[in-house]
Amino acid sequence: MTTTYDDALKALYIEWSSRMAADPTMSIQTMRDMQEAWSTAATEPEGASYADVDIDGLKGIWCIPQNADPQVAILYFHGGGMIVGSAASHRKLAGHLARAVGARVLVIDYRRAPENLFPAQLDDGVKAYQWLIDQGYAPGKIISAGDSAGGTLSLGLVVNLRQLELPLPGAVLALSPGLDWEGLWMINEDTDQLAKKAVIVMMGGIAFGERSRTDALTNPLYADLAVFPPVYVAAGGHENLLGAARQFLDRATAAGVDVVLDVADERQHVYPIAAGNDPEADRTLSDFAAWVRPRVGIE
Repeated sequence: MTTTYDDALKALYIEWSSRMAADPTMSIQTMRDMQEAWSTAATEPEGASYADVDIDGLKGIWCIPQNADPQVAILYFHGGGMIVGSAASHRKLAGHLARAVGARVLVIDYRRAPENLFPAQLDDGVKAYQWLIDQGYAPGKIISAGDSAGGTLSLGLVVNLRQLELPLPGAVLALSPGLDWEGLWMINEDTDQLAKKAVIVMMGGIAFGERSRTDALTNPLYADLAVFPPVYVAAGGHENLLGAARQFLDRATAAGVDVVLDVADERQHVYPIAAGNDPEADRTLSDFAAWVRPRVGIE
């Protein structure tokens, strides 16, 4: 049975979907303003502080838990189709993640489409990653993380770094990653209240323009996965992108990757956004923390 808060998250998604369906010409700015409500889903994390960051014009937020391991950092890409969402909308989720793992989380306000088409978002990710290295973090002590389209970017960062012949991060976290921009493996159209096929395809068109949807950067599902560090994927049991998450699990396993797929029963797209309110969200962050800590050397 779903929890009370899962019903609340579902209701929020239904509201957004209804508003977009009623206004097919809704402006990008209106969509952005509406979906900042993601910030209301999680509780305020206890024992975490925040600091604004400016990386030569790239803004972000440090989420700093008490007793953070000084050698480990998480680079976080917020969700929103690379069009909406922000560091602010995902600050509390990042704070809960920071507390669970015991490491700082840097959430970046990467450039968004349509003003900046992909791969501008990955360019900003590489910039932030290199900045973390310049701050003294070893690549193997950095975790690339993100949700939804941010999950695409957290995986795509690995592909991009490999192309640039730069060292790879120690692990990847992809929450409900966007790995199906064409709607090939969607299995929960009736139960997913946000990531409908039409919405995913529409947002991909805005973010990618004429770029191929099967390019390895656009969709890491098509990349050479054999080069990947350990990957933890989480998806809701009621979300459309679960099918693509299973495809990634199968392909990564076949390539010899240390990979996990965590499926939360009856949960919606990016259910960890409700951290502190939904026990399944908290359970996923806790399980990820237990999985990743030995892989990046946190005792």
